[in-house]
Order: sequence, then C-alpha cells, then structure tokens
Amino acid sequence: MVRVLVVDDEAQIRVVLRAYLEREGYAVEEAATGRDALVLATSFRPDLVLLDIGLPDLDGLEVLRQLRTTSEVYVVMVTARAEEVDLLVGLSVGADDYVAKPFSPREVVARVKTVLRRGRNVSEVVSATPAVPTAWQFAGLAIDPERREVRTGDRPVELSALEFDLLAALASSPGRVFSRAQLLERVWGYAFFGDERVVDVHVRNLRRALGDDAASPAVIGTVRGVGYKFLKEPA
Repeated sequence: MVRVLVVDDEAQIRVVLRAYLEREGYAVEEAATGRDALVLATSFRPDLVLLDIGLPDLDGLEVLRQLRTTSEVYVVMVTARAEEVDLLVGLSVGADDYVAKPFSPREVVARVKTVLRRGRNVSEVVSATPAVPTAWQFAGLAIDPERREVRTGDRPVELSALEFDLLAALASSPGRVFSRAQLLERVWGYAFFGDERVVDVHVRNLRRALGDDAASPAVIGTVRGVGYKFLKEPA
C-alpha cells in the first residue's frame, strides 16, 4: 500500500486530506510539526510527503532540506504564501511539486497520483545483468529511458525522477522548441495552474547536474520568451 505523510499545523486540513487520500486506498499518517514529520519520515517511511511550508517549529523548507539529506521521497509542498520566491526556493531544494492554499482536496489527490506515477530516482535503478543497449546516444551524453540512467562521458549523472523526465522530454525531439506550458503538460502530466517558471528552476537544476553552462549551453538551450530546446544531435 502506498504511504502518504500529511504535514500541516491545521488539524482540519489534515483530517480532510486524510479522508480523501484514504478513500483512494492510500495509507496515511499525520504530523502537525516539522520535527514530528522528520520522526515519522523515518518510522512510517512514506512514499510521498504533503508538506506545508508554514509550520510552527521548523518551516517546511527546512524539513525538506533535512529530508533530502537521507531520502528521495516524493515531496509536494503546500503553501499559503503568495510570494513566488518561497515556491521557487522550495522546488530548487528538491520538491517535486507544490499546491497553493486554498485548494480543492480533489486537486491535491490528483497531484499526488501524478507525482507517484513518475519513475524512481535514477540513482535507485540497478541491474545485475547487462541489457540490450537502448540508450539515446549523443556527443558526450547517453540517456537510457528504460533504465532511467544518464551518463556524461563515463560519469553517471544523479537526477531526480522529475529531472530525468524533463531531460527525456527535451531529448526526445532534438532541436524542437518546447514552451513552458508544453513541458508542464508533458512532464508534470496535468493542467498546471501555478507559475510556469517552476520549469526554469528545474532546468537550472538539470543544467547543474549535467555540467551545462547556462551562459554558453551545450545541452539545453533557452529560447527567450518561449521555452527550451535540446541542443545535441543524435550520435
């Protein structure tokens, strides 16, 4: 059974989300503080955490930072703050998505389902036997969609599930320009009602992981005012 940890200091929100999630067959635990969330993350071992930013002790961003030191659990940030910086900072330290209050519980459940459908982190994918080569080969870069592995030269690249999906979407059509809206639909998997610039945050993280210089990119190019494109041609 998929396990979801709901972290929010408002008891009514926890009760409502728990009811909707359990109706979908998820096992649910609740935490009202950041410290309780970190304890439950170890004992309950959730597959996904719904994490409120505005907690009474440790804020949600600090909880997320601590989670990321030991776990690749999926994290959906929940925020009542309108400031864009909080949302983008949350995503840049490893959140998979965010939901803004006030929200529909059905929307939250839909987000949870979408995030859980994503593949596992590529660092967790291991294989004891060699497979038939299926990687996409580019100059200095290999992407294996089946194993969800990426290599630059001989170096494996550690990517989150969402970062891999974003890279695969771009690399599937080298040279094609994808708008932010198209990438949100293709990678996030639903109509996205937040700030489209969350794509920029994940592209920045992806470039960092690939060693791609944003000022003079060799892998992911920016098309100003539109979106992004994959620059390498198949080898």
